[in-house]
Order: sequence, then structure tokens, then C-alpha cells
Amino acid sequence: MTRSFPLERIRNIAIIAHIDAGKTTVTERILYHTGRTYKIGDVDDGTTVMDWMEEERRRGITITAAATTCYWQEHRINIIDTPGHVDFTAEVERSLRVLDGGVVVFDAVAGVEAQSETVWRQADRYGVPRICFINKMDRVGANFNRTISMIEERLHAKPLTIQLPLGSENNYQGIIDLIENKAWSFEGDPTTPPIEIAIPESEQDKCTQARHTLIEKLAETDDQILAAYLEGTTITPSDLKQALRRVTIAAKGVPILCGSALKTKAIRPLLDAIINYLPSPADMPPIRATDIRVGGEVTRPARDDVPFSALAFKVVSDPFVGRMVYFRVYSGTVKVGAQVYNSTRGKRERIGRLLIMHANRREEVEEVGAGSIVATLGLKNTFTGDTLCHYSQPVLLEAIRFPEPVLSVAIEPKTRADQDKLGGTLTKLTEEDPTFKVKYDQESGQTVISGMGELHLEYLVGRLLSEFGVKAQVGKPKVSYKETITIPVEAEGKFIRQSGGHGQYGNISIRLEPMERGGGFLFVDKVKGGTIPKQYILAAETGIKGAMETGVVSGYPIVDIKATIYDGSYHEVDSSDIAFKMAGSLALRNGVTRAKPILLEPTMKLEVVAPDEFLGDIIGDLNSRRGHIESIETRDGLAVIHALAPLAETFGYATSLRSLTQGRATHSLEFCQYEEMPAELADRITGKAAVG
Repeated sequence: MTRSFPLERIRNIAIIAHIDAGKTTVTERILYHTGRTYKIGDVDDGTTVMDWMEEERRRGITITAAATTCYWQEHRINIIDTPGHVDFTAEVERSLRVLDGGVVVFDAVAGVEAQSETVWRQADRYGVPRICFINKMDRVGANFNRTISMIEERLHAKPLTIQLPLGSENNYQGIIDLIENKAWSFEGDPTTPPIEIAIPESEQDKCTQARHTLIEKLAETDDQILAAYLEGTTITPSDLKQALRRVTIAAKGVPILCGSALKTKAIRPLLDAIINYLPSPADMPPIRATDIRVGGEVTRPARDDVPFSALAFKVVSDPFVGRMVYFRVYSGTVKVGAQVYNSTRGKRERIGRLLIMHANRREEVEEVGAGSIVATLGLKNTFTGDTLCHYSQPVLLEAIRFPEPVLSVAIEPKTRADQDKLGGTLTKLTEEDPTFKVKYDQESGQTVISGMGELHLEYLVGRLLSEFGVKAQVGKPKVSYKETITIPVEAEGKFIRQSGGHGQYGNISIRLEPMERGGGFLFVDKVKGGTIPKQYILAAETGIKGAMETGVVSGYPIVDIKATIYDGSYHEVDSSDIAFKMAGSLALRNGVTRAKPILLEPTMKLEVVAPDEFLGDIIGDLNSRRGHIESIETRDGLAVIHALAPLAETFGYATSLRSLTQGRATHSLEFCQYEEMPAELADRITGKAAVG
């Protein structure tokens, strides 16, 4: 394969941030400056390239991660513009899993916000090197230094300031480049390059001090700068750039830049920083994988001359071309028409067309190599998180983990034709979105869909009705409660049926123990002496898992328990997998009823930003919603309230907050964890379930 771009000149990056920090605007300006678009798109006008879906343009927010490719300084930059709303956090999760670097955008007025912390933690989890762009420097209340302090305090990061703003708020005109010791003005037409100007005398001392601080911080983590610093030798701009690249790629520091994306100021220096400081696929350590033939760990370096391996991270049902699968190539090459092996599903697939995406537009290519992010047609059995590889050397990459949905609604088709259409449409949507779940409730005869929040479900239902043309009635949102146990118990499950000929016999003894929150389910086999054959132990485990899904107290799934099977008996003739599956189900039900079961409810992290004068009213309202105030910060006449509140109590909170604060407050919600529900409320829920 002849590469159009060497691996060292490829950058795979995500633009990530809190909602309304300006991610999509930054991306649109990048596309304009790199010549990818010839007209600047605007979020408010609904003319952006990246927010191309009708729902995104109507709401003015990013909902789905859109991929694009652009070129700068003889480098290829693959960009994914991610959503900022917490309901669509899975889009950020899967994007960061397959990317090498990130640009984190902050609002210079608000600083580090709730979702900023979430995306930062996600990037930490995947070890993604990043640079920070402090946006909206031209807005009233913009505070560059305060935002840097918040990055340090709230994100526990090491900021490396490489630019200072030249003016602020209405007087913001450009940047001072601390590496080159130059000032740049961006006044004038967005299409013209920045103009170099003299650093104002009033800024000279501040500039010298900031550059000295930058060198000191680099010396703390980079041996080459430390040696030059101690020896007193001159540290050149080239030395600083190389050191910044090493420190950024090692995730030991984050370069800080600033600008105003809306006014198209400081976008070119941001593009230079992406090239200079963020890693290429060749800079990242080889991807780790499991060799499924021998079970050991292997690595796949980012090279074209090694076996092919890739991770599917997104599935899209495109109305024009059909089912598209996005994947990141970690090693090797793949051509159109090639046969690949899906090691997650154990199936062979054939690559159809290979497409380099530009939001909803496509550019066809014949072959792609390591470091590429592409979409393909023709993969019928490949889903999000699946590994694609060469069938002669099959490996399994670590899958992507997604949070469990916390909110549900019932949906009923209006006609028989809609019922047929609904099933296929829901299947397509679950393939696209791993945090969207569909379940058929046998007792009520309803189809129940679950998602990450009100906006998430509203968006999906909107697509059902408009994009897919399904006419349906939708119920009110319901919280996804869970059940668990509080004390260890031992229980027996015995299933015996005798009805002429072969009967059914299965008998097990288990010990149930509570686990910590988020512990999930752990099954332990402690059967000795062959009192139960292995295949029946597996059947018993399946039965236990099945009973956990439907719960015991109120029909909600059971979580966070450890089940140890330690004894039992079987019959040579009458025992079967079905009998032991039933015995497992009975044992779990018998045990849970005696283990002091409780209901768990999802709690949300809530951040409210409002003028000081409304603080008392907001706290009073949160207390009435069973909220727990964790901390209150004040800054420039604003109060920032951090609280925890049960999800059930947050329905309609946006409307309530607007009326309390004359529409002057903003808030964000993020799932935190499941916690025990107060007994009197749990009894009410249990009673409703029993009546239902």
C-alpha cells in the first residue's frame, strides 16, 4: 500500500467539552481554515456541517459524534466532534476509546463545568493526551486565569500555559505566544492570516514571568529541559516545542491555548498546536489484544506490515446507503472486498465500500492502513465494540464499556402496520446506540425502552416518529430501580417433576452475599466431589441470572450480589439443564426474600449556576426533592451549587428552576450511582408493583 500520508503525519482527535462551551463552533472554524468548507457554519443558524441531523439543528446541540477529515501543514487530521450533553455520554466514551488525542474546550466565563469533569475523567481512563482551548475570551466575564486555576484544582491536571490573551472581553484582540515570544492580532477578516504585532509594554513583565513559569513546569517533568535549565543554556522555541510534545504525549501536562471560535480568533494557532503537540498513531503504545487461539496477551503495533486488527466503535443506519459501521484500524491494512474475521462474534465478514466520512458526506477509498478511521458497508453481523481482524491471526481487543440506562418509557404502536415497523426500527436504534435498551414486558404486554435521561429518550422517540415514520403512543418516563440484598443467606433450590417416563430433577444449595455498589454479579463454584456435574452448574448459573433480571420484590433487576454454589444433588436419568436452570431460579428467589432485600434508586450529580440572590430558594427546592448539597462556590455574583438528588425527583426540574430564578439559572445533570431508597418510599413502589 502506498500511503498518501505517513503515519507520523496523521492526527486522530476528539473535540470534547461541556454543553455550550463551543465544541462544534471550534470544529466548524477548523474546517473553514483548513479549506474543508468554504462557508463558516453557525450553530444558531442551523448551518453547521457537523451537526447535520435535523434534531441537532432544531435543538442547537450535538447529539451524535460526527467524524470528518481535514488537512493542515501537510498533516491529515481526523476529527470527531462529540456531544456535550450528559445523556449522550456514550458517544464521547466510544470516540475516546479509538482516538489518540483530544482538544478540550472550556468556556472562559463558566470555566470547568460538570460535564467538563466527566469528559476529562473519560479521557483519563483511556490515557488520551490532550490540549486545552479556553474559548469565548471576548465574552463579558471571561477570566483566563480563573479557568486555569479550575483546571488545576477540579481536574487535578498540570496546565502548561503557552499563550496569554491579548486583551479580554470586548477588548480581546489576539494572543501572546510564550514559546516564540510574539504577539498576534486577529482583528479584521477571518480569512486573512493573523498579524504579528509588538508585545505591549504593559504585558512585557507578565509575559516574561509566564514564560519562566512554563519552563520551570516543563523542567519538573522533562529531563532535557531540566538539564538545560540547570546548566543555564539558552532554551530555544524548538526545544520548548519538542519538550511540550513529549510531556503532552506522556499525559504529564496539558498545553493551554485561548481564543474566540465564534469570532474566528486564534484557530490557526490551535491547528498548529494539534500538529505540534498531539500524538500520531505511531507515538501511541502498541494496542494490547488477546490471542484467541492460545489465550495470551499480544500487541499490535501501528504499522501496515503487521496483521490487520480494528475496533468497530459506531453503527449508523444511513437512509441513503444502509447500515454503516465505523472502525479504527490499529494495525495492518484492509481493502475493499477483503474478508475479515469478527473475533467477538466468531463470524467472517466481507468489507464492502470503504468510506472516509465528512459528517454525512462520504469519500470512497480502495484501501486503508494503520491509524485510519473509516466507515464501511456490508458488515451485517458487526456491532459496537466488536473486533475485526485477519482470520489467520485472530485477536480480541478490549471492548467498549457503556453505562446502564436509568430511565424507561412504555411505547405502543397505533396500528398493526406500525407494530411490524416498530420492531425493526427499535432493532436498528439499539444497534446504533449501546445505551438504548428495549424489553418486552410479559405482564403488561408493553414494549419498554430505556435510555440515559429525558433528552436521550425524547430524541430517540423523535427519530422513531419522524425519521422512521412509526406512529406510536409513548408513556411517561419511569425510573429504572434495582433490587439488592443486605445480609448473607443460604438457600436451596429444588425442582422435581414426575409425569410418566423421564421426570425432571435438579437440586442446588447456594450462599448469597451482598457486594459493594456497582459490584455487579459474581458466581463462584465451590462444589466438591462431583455432587453436581459441570454442565448442570452452568445451567444453574443461567437460572440464577435469569431470575435476577426479573427481580423478586418488585420485578426490578437484582444487582450487586455474589452467589456461591456449594452443594446439591442430581439424578442419573431425570436431571437435565432445564431442571437445574429452574433450581437456580428457585434458589435465588428463596434466598433473596430472606436476605432483607432493598430497593436502589439512581442518584444524579446536579450542578446549578445561578445569581447569588436566588441561592436560598434553590436550596429550599433541592431539599424538598430529597437533594443533598455537597458544596457551594461563589464567583463574580454567581453561586455554583453541587448536589446529589434522586433521579425520580429531577423530572421537570428545568421548568421549576426557570420559575425560581426568572430564567437566569442553568443546570446540568449526570448519573452518579445507585443508592438505597428510603423504606417508606420503597414500600410505596413495592405496593404499586404488587397492585400492577
